[in-house]
Amino acid sequence: MRRHLPSAHGHAGLPDQRLLQAAFDSAGAGIYLTDLAGLITMANLQAGALLGRPVAEMLGADAHDLLHRGADDGLTPRSPCRLMGVLEHGRPARGDESIFLRGDGGLLPVSLSAAPIVQEGGQVLGVIVVFTDITERLNLSRQQAGHLAMLEDFNARLTLLTEITSVLTQTLEVDEALQRLGRLIVPRLADWAMVDLRVEHDEVERVVVIPPADQAAGSPLPEPPGSLLARVLDRGETVLLGPGDIARKPDSGMAAAQRELFAARGAVSAIITPLRTQRQVLGALTVARTDPARPFDATDVTLVTDIGRRAGLAVGNARLFGRQREVAEMMQRHLLAPLPQVGHLEMAARYLPASVGSQVGGDWYDAFLLPDGVTALVIGDVVGHDIRAAAEMAQLRSMVRTLAWDRCVSPSLVVNRVDQAMSAVTDVPMATMILARVEGSEDGPWRLRWSNAGHPPPLLVTPDGYARYLEQGQDLLLGLRLGIESTRRDAVEPMPAGSTLVLYTDGLVESPGSDLATGLARLRAQAAAIAHLPLEDVCDEIVRRIPHGTTDDVALLALRLPAGGAGA
Repeated sequence: MRRHLPSAHGHAGLPDQRLLQAAFDSAGAGIYLTDLAGLITMANLQAGALLGRPVAEMLGADAHDLLHRGADDGLTPRSPCRLMGVLEHGRPARGDESIFLRGDGGLLPVSLSAAPIVQEGGQVLGVIVVFTDITERLNLSRQQAGHLAMLEDFNARLTLLTEITSVLTQTLEVDEALQRLGRLIVPRLADWAMVDLRVEHDEVERVVVIPPADQAAGSPLPEPPGSLLARVLDRGETVLLGPGDIARKPDSGMAAAQRELFAARGAVSAIITPLRTQRQVLGALTVARTDPARPFDATDVTLVTDIGRRAGLAVGNARLFGRQREVAEMMQRHLLAPLPQVGHLEMAARYLPASVGSQVGGDWYDAFLLPDGVTALVIGDVVGHDIRAAAEMAQLRSMVRTLAWDRCVSPSLVVNRVDQAMSAVTDVPMATMILARVEGSEDGPWRLRWSNAGHPPPLLVTPDGYARYLEQGQDLLLGLRLGIESTRRDAVEPMPAGSTLVLYTDGLVESPGSDLATGLARLRAQAAAIAHLPLEDVCDEIVRRIPHGTTDDVALLALRLPAGGAGA
């Protein structure tokens, strides 16, 4: 076999043809030359080996038609071809990811460099092409890309789990927690999701569908043994569903509702996993995808199972806490004695546990008649927001009643005695309190005498809607034990006929994202606007307008004087 080079005769100092041929054959890359028409005039042994073609068969062939291919195995057009451009313009070209057709029909990814062959006068005679096989490099690059994609996917799943854990621990309200869960899953993991919870008598209730749908909620339906959902609920299994499983005839009311939702939303792949605690399965989480090219796989099953476990623990904790809250709230309300019936005074009270945090606390109100016929009012708050604070509140409330009844003295003296005795006969660490006497005969005039131990000031609203805080007599809260003789003072304020007095705890005027001054201003404006309403309606309106998200419980005590008295 002979492979021909252009003649080098007449060029002094150039090696002969055999030496050039040997040099080409010894190169570590494939090399071929073309003439000005693009026909192959020479190829080295390495070119033949890389292309899987005998060199003799390559000679005289059109290089573009023989070798150049696109990624889809199609012949590339001649006009944008880099090598044809070298012949046309006489400028070198490179191609880092070009594709050549092998003799066996396979495609060979190559990195190539092409340069024009130019004689002394500048005339282009042809092209020399040097190319190397980059299959190994591309495979390594693909592996690295695959590993990077796996790491990115792992990081995305880990981030999703972290966010899910965070939102599930931010609230103890079951419905809110599950709604937040659904909004995180969709669309990052699935196209839609739903949650079914067990209720009494082996029934299941659909409580969440994200995005919302007609089947988002409904009456509880029985789930018979052996059904798909029952397998998940009874055995604690996670189930992966394909198109055939989804299209299967439903065997229960809940399964029928589930299939209707699958059909309406075009689900082609789904996972159902239990919401479980260590002791029981509380419900099931269903996630679904609608793209046939992106079905769930085993990795998704592992992830969704983990999500279901975390959601189950959150639901279990929320339910347990809800039961504890109900017990504590019932205890709190039983500790708050009914208001006395005083002919010439109208009184109303409210107690609300916190809307966020879901715990009762140490807030309380009280009202009772003293031996001298005067009505005593109390509003207080023991430090803490739990059952212990509620128990400590009961201790302090009883002590205040006892000391106030024992001697008909000024409120400041009673508060002094409470402060001195608190550490000795109760477990209360610190507390705020207002003790007040509503003094005056049935026909008036009336006045308020009170002592304030670190509590928000009383609010007085006159019948014409003028509201102001009674900020006199502010003293230190109870339990500071500063080792100094107390100098608590009484404050006295005349109260016009028909006026309304509002005592409250700080949960009414403090809320996240707002300061105390804003809360006090809001309460004053509200009370002034509704002063004309019946007293019960005033209390209802005040508590109805408490900002959402408050983290403290609220006690409210309101008193209204008769409108026909002599006034101050």
